[in-house]
Amino acid sequence: MSARRRGAAAVIGVLALAGCAGSPPPAAPATTSATAAPAAFSPAACPNPIYPGVTQLDLGPGVECGYLTVPQDRTRPDGRTLRLAVARAAATAPNPKADPLVYLAGGPGGSGLISAAPRIAAGWNRDRDVIFLDQRGTWKSDPLLSCPEIDAFQAELVGLVTTDPATAARSAAATAACRERLTTAGWDLAAYDTAENAADLADLRTALGIDEWDLYGVSYGTDLALQTVRDHPDGIRAVVLDSVVPPQLNTPESFWPSARSGLDALFAACAAQPACRTAYPTLREDFFRLATDLTTTPRTVTVEGTTVVVDGYKLVNLAVTASLVPGTISGIPALVENLARGDGRLAATALLAGLPPSGVTAYGLALGVFCAESPTTPDALLASGRAALPELPDALLTHPPQIPFLTGDCAAWDVPAAPGALREPVRSDRPVLVLDGALDAITAPANGDVVAATLPHSTRARFADAAHDVLLWSPECSLRIMQDFLDDPAAVDTSCAAATAPAPFT
Repeated sequence: MSARRRGAAAVIGVLALAGCAGSPPPAAPATTSATAAPAAFSPAACPNPIYPGVTQLDLGPGVECGYLTVPQDRTRPDGRTLRLAVARAAATAPNPKADPLVYLAGGPGGSGLISAAPRIAAGWNRDRDVIFLDQRGTWKSDPLLSCPEIDAFQAELVGLVTTDPATAARSAAATAACRERLTTAGWDLAAYDTAENAADLADLRTALGIDEWDLYGVSYGTDLALQTVRDHPDGIRAVVLDSVVPPQLNTPESFWPSARSGLDALFAACAAQPACRTAYPTLREDFFRLATDLTTTPRTVTVEGTTVVVDGYKLVNLAVTASLVPGTISGIPALVENLARGDGRLAATALLAGLPPSGVTAYGLALGVFCAESPTTPDALLASGRAALPELPDALLTHPPQIPFLTGDCAAWDVPAAPGALREPVRSDRPVLVLDGALDAITAPANGDVVAATLPHSTRARFADAAHDVLLWSPECSLRIMQDFLDDPAAVDTSCAAATAPAPFT
């Protein structure tokens, strides 16, 4: 499959980090008011197309849309206001449950509305309405704080060496250019964080006149859901956490431990399948040897007329981010074996296919959350990497998975640190369902243990066949568990999760 075709499939699969190239429609200018009014919801036509050229993501019959108007910064009532895009899919049952489910996308910086159509098609709204929100700064909300400067750098990165200091400098320059453009336009980048996001969510429930609702969060959406439970508990009946990001963990410093967990699960799954074990008997050893060798001597490969540099970091990151796309993990052993034979075209093709979709990621929210709420240093990242994966060289470990240039980019983004209370564990008596994928190298199942320790009415379900975003990887079983839990949190049957097994490796 070509990089462009695979990218389009990834957008349809709601995977913001592995999408197709393309430019979004321009966002309408946000309003400015002399005195910010209380949050208010206004119905509006659904903003189709949701993604240009991908009609499968458009919102169809039975979906009502509108915009929630909120202050950009609640400490400055005379400041700008934002419009947050909302879509509500009506339940298909004749007698639906009274409590809607609200979907909180991950990222941070992902789109809830891009996620809507596939979830509706999968039957999420069978028994209750499902509400999809584009969080502040994201896709169909106003403003969209995307960074074409960073997207352009990401396209260049396929031909650069990750560990070269000049590459980090280019990343920081792209981040600084985006910051300059957005702040010149008058946007307060410090206002795009989880505290304001949670307040937006609480305002949405009130503005829609909903007495009680349920929260579903995936990845960063779990962090948002948990902090909403802590700071705005009113009206929250039950919570589903899929692929958990605990508020009390420094998220970037947790990435290497999660990578260790996912890689160990991948190697063990291959060894447990006779065909994979026979085809790739030295998979673990080859992987770590190649990661070290390619850090010292990167390999240049030409694919589809494009020069791609495959280095040690990119190999490890490919194995980690395979957790984002259902089915991708099954090809990692073959990719490693192809590199071990002195080739590299499989890795190069995967790197091209994984380019982020242009203009979709809301870096304004992503960097606001990472930089303000989980400040870190190169030394701290290296220490977490050494503890988790001592097999890898230091030059690689200073660049965490997914966000290799975070510390330099955060210095360029320059937002103040969030209050320390944001990182307190969430304690609540609300019923909580925690869904983990055993193969998840992004948010390890151990993260679920961390949050469950202070949630006494939590139920755990671990899926051997799933990685990041369990509802995408193991949809039939996980959706049944979630819907049963929402019907009666005290009587949910999770046995189908225990019966799952990893898909065969290619």
